[in-house]
Amino acid sequence: MPERELTFGEKAVGLTFNPGGNAEVNTIKAAFAAIIDQLNDLRTQAGPGDKGRMYSEAITDAQSAQMWAVKAITWQY
Repeated sequence: MPERELTFGEKAVGLTFNPGGNAEVNTIKAAFAAIIDQLNDLRTQAGPGDKGRMYSEAITDAQSAQMWAVKAITWQY
């Protein structure tokens, strides 16, 4: 049975990449994927222009926040 295609948000956060198998990483990535999917839908509705650009910025910032969260979760000092 073929797996479903990942959503835009799932691709954006690298949902399937978790070599350590950390459950908290999965949870954070899934949450940010949902947020990014919603922002992407709103960006599509907004179309080109300032509003669409703002949604793009929000998506980029959400990706950054997700990466920092994963870094914090996996941080070993």
